[in-house]
Formats: sequence, C-alpha cells, structure tokens
Amino acid sequence: MRIRSLGVIDDAVVELSPGFTAVTGETGAGKTMVVTSLGLLLGGRADPALVRIGARAAVVEGRIVLNSASPAAVRAEEAGAELDEGALLISRTVSAEGRSRAHVGGRSVPVGVLGDLADDLVAVHGQTDQQGLLRPARQRQALDRYAGDAVAVPLAKYTAAHRRLRTVATELDELTTRARERAQEADLLRFGLDEIAATEPLPGEDTELAAEAERLGHAEALASAATVAHGALAGDPEDPEGVDATTLVAGAHRALEAVRGHDQELAALADRLGELGILMADVATELASYADGLDADPLRLAAVEERRAALNHLTRKYGEDITAVLAWSERSAARLAELDGDDDRIAQLTAEHDALRAELGELAQQLTDARTASAERFAAAVTAELGELAMPHARVSVALHQTELSGDAAQTDGIEVNGRTVAYGPAGADEVEILLAPHPGAPPRPIAKGASGGELSRVMLAVEVVFAGSDPVPTYLFDEVDAGVGGKAAVEVGRRLARLARSAQVVVVTHLPQVAAFADRQLLVEKTNDGSVTRSGVTVLEGEDRIRELSRMLAGQEDSETARAHAEELLETARTGT
Repeated sequence: MRIRSLGVIDDAVVELSPGFTAVTGETGAGKTMVVTSLGLLLGGRADPALVRIGARAAVVEGRIVLNSASPAAVRAEEAGAELDEGALLISRTVSAEGRSRAHVGGRSVPVGVLGDLADDLVAVHGQTDQQGLLRPARQRQALDRYAGDAVAVPLAKYTAAHRRLRTVATELDELTTRARERAQEADLLRFGLDEIAATEPLPGEDTELAAEAERLGHAEALASAATVAHGALAGDPEDPEGVDATTLVAGAHRALEAVRGHDQELAALADRLGELGILMADVATELASYADGLDADPLRLAAVEERRAALNHLTRKYGEDITAVLAWSERSAARLAELDGDDDRIAQLTAEHDALRAELGELAQQLTDARTASAERFAAAVTAELGELAMPHARVSVALHQTELSGDAAQTDGIEVNGRTVAYGPAGADEVEILLAPHPGAPPRPIAKGASGGELSRVMLAVEVVFAGSDPVPTYLFDEVDAGVGGKAAVEVGRRLARLARSAQVVVVTHLPQVAAFADRQLLVEKTNDGSVTRSGVTVLEGEDRIRELSRMLAGQEDSETARAHAEELLETARTGT
C-alpha cells in the first residue's frame, strides 16, 4: 500500500515513491502544503482560506496503490468505489464558499469515508502531537495506544462499567436529594385520588345529571305542553264536540280511499295520509305516556343538584369533565405507585452502585497490570530509539501513579484497587507520566522539565518512531518533528528515518540538510510571484540540483564550495551509513 501521487494546490503534482521522501524549501515556501493536502485528502477540515482569491475552488487528487484485500480497499468498495489497476483514486474539492465534495474510486462519498480510509492509510506525526504528548492525559493515551489489545480489551469493559455507574449514580442522587419533593408530590396525588374515590364518579355521569336536572326543573311546563299536544292530536275527552288532528286526517284519508282506483297519483297521496295517521296516533300515545310518567319531584331534583355539585368540585380541580377526571386518576395512580416504589428502587440502585464500584476496582487493577507491562516495553523501545538518535546514555521510563483517597472523598469519589481507595475516571485509576534521565546520574524527570529543546524533539521523534513500529499503517508523514535538532543528532535522525523507510513509506517535511540527505528522493517546494499572484511549485531534485539545495540549507549559499563539499559528504554518508 503506497501513496504514489498527490495533486495539490496550484496544480503541482507530488510523486511520493516508496521509501524515504524529504520535502524541503525556504522558510515560508509552503512545505506544509503537502501536509495540508494530505489532510484534505484524508478527511481533514475544509478551510475556504485554502482557495486562491478569485478562484472558484481548490482541488486535491491522489492516486494510492494498495492491495485489494487491504482494509482500506474493502472500506472503499463498501462505499461503492472501484480500484483502477490496483490504485485507488481519491479527490477532494473545496469551494470558495466552504462547501466540500469528496470522490473515491469514481464515486461521490461523504467526507467521513475519507476519514475512515485515513486510519488504514497514513499516520501523521507533527509538532502538534509533540506538544500534546507533554500532557499526562495524552501520555496515558499514548501508552494505551502502544499496548494495543492488552489494554484496549479491559479498557472497553471498564469504560462500559464506568458509564453505567455514572448513570446509576445520577439516578440514585436524584432519588435521594429530591426525597422531600417526591414525598410532597405523593401526598398531593394521594389526596386527589382519595377525593375521587370518595365521590365514585361514573363515565358520562355529569352529562346525564345535567339533562335530568333540566327536565326536573321544568316538569310542570313539560307536562302541560305534552297534554295540550296530545289533545290537539287525539282530542280532549272533556270536549266531545272538539275536532282533533287525528280525526281530520282520518276523514281526508277516507275521502281519497273512495276514489284511489281511478288515479295512481291520488292513490299515492292516500297512502301517505294513511301513514301520517298512523304516525300521529303513535305520537299521541307517546305524549300521553310522557305526561303520565313525568313527575315534578323536588326531592329528586335536590338530590341531582347535590350530586352535580360534588362532580363539579372534582372537575374544577382535576379535569374539564368527569372523563378527564377519571383519566387524571388513572395517571396519578400509576405515578403514585412509582413514587411509593422509590424506596425499593433506591435499595436496588444502591446495591448495583456498590457492585459496579467493586467491578471497576477489579477492572482498574487489570488496566494497571496491563499498562505496567506495556510501560516497560514502551520505555525500553523509546530508550533504544534514543540510542539511535545520538542520545546513547539517555534512559526513558514510564511512571504510573494513583491518587489515594481518605475520609468522605474515599466513600464518594473512590474505588478500591489492590486494597487502597483511589481516585478514578473514565480511563481507569492510573496517572501516566513519561520520564527522562538524559545522562547517567541524572534523576528521571518529566520530559517537559527534564529535556532541552533538541533533546525533547529527539525524545518525541523516538516516541513517534516507536508508534510507527506498532501501528499497522504503511505510510508515515513527519511534519518538522526534527525541530530543535542539529549537528550530529540531526544526522542520526536522518539515519533513523531512512531505516524506518525500509519497511514503510516515509514522508518528512524538514528544514535540516542532515535529514534531507538520507532521503531516497528530495522534493523542493518553491514560491514564485509575478507581481499579482503567488504560486507554489514542487520540483524533484536530482544530481547537481540536489547538491545545490543541500548547500543552500547548510550555508544559505548554493554556490559555496565549502557548503557543496559538505553537501556531497552528507550524501555519501547517507549512501554508505544506513
């Protein structure tokens, strides 16, 4: 798996061959455009400031040779990409407005896919990483990364248990700290439920009682109206001479029945009169029954109004009608059951909380054991690398500490690890610190305090090289990690990177001729200015051109005979000394 070519800003094309490639140039010449372009190509943040003023977009394209069975190739194929004669074509376009588009193997893909591919393609190491490694938290992450599955497996279990413990602790804290509020809520719910239970309302009862009260309140008027209507339909027994509607309709029906055989239309009207007579007789009967059954009972009316008052008391407090009151009662009963069960829930959560703390203690001890074993290997590997970087007497060690707690803090903020109560966090109970003894007799001190600028760069480079050896990534990009290094140490840095390039593709952005001389290929990044537009170009240096560039890097003068001799000596040393 190799990055073969990379199209970058200003239409320059960088050929990144297998082995060791050094990228050089004058200060401010844009050497970092290679780093920036790789960052864009592999899912980095799209910054519209990268687009030249007046241009519509910046485009980065890359051709990456890889095995079809590699994780990156499999991930690309899952995204719909196709390999082109064993190479994966990737492009990234950033518009002047900040919009970004990505293409992999001829298919448009989300930018996140580029980030997924990056994990299996390139490891980038730069000065930002160095500064980050000065922080203890990052040093713990670095050790865990070096340890691999030995730490990753128990750490995953620990993280899951820690996350569950936080959830349980939050719920338990809520239940206990809000006990008074929850008790008050339970009392209010219980009072309301007792009121409703004492009244025993029925669904729709309020509507039925309202109708009954209206009827009882107007019983006399209703009875009188029913009697008058019945008399109009069926006649009044006390007035034999009176004419009623039923008799009139019956007479009309008889008149039509006598002649219905002569005309169908008139026969139809006779039928309708017959139906009307029957309907009127039925209504008259029902009116008589209604009038007889209507009772103006003051006692019943008083009882209805009293019941309605009781129901209105409930609807004023718990719902707009009895249906809503009954719904509130159902919800409140469920909530009260939940509140009444808090004591049981607190007991369950407390037991789970204690069990999780005990489990975390065991997992934290496993993490400590795994980190301790890995720390010894890590320190030995970095120390060996420092020997290759002109620090043969330096010794690196990794210290693991735990903060012991006592008193109330031990009960609330600690877990028991190996018989002691210690502070813990999402990544365990260990505090990791990388220490350096730069020469015999010097006490180990934190690398931020125990190393000079040049020593710190070499320590960090050694750490990065150790990471490179443990990471299954075939291409490594080092961005000026040799800052602060010079002289013989710089030669050793170049020699070590050249050895690393025997098993991986190495790209180094550097300002040191001692490092550049050991590269299999040297690229020169130059800026040109025509008065209106500044452009960056990339040139492959060979033969005389490379000697001139190394001379410039050594003495600031391309034609200095002394610098040329030194440049040729560096190249010869690189050819014979790696």
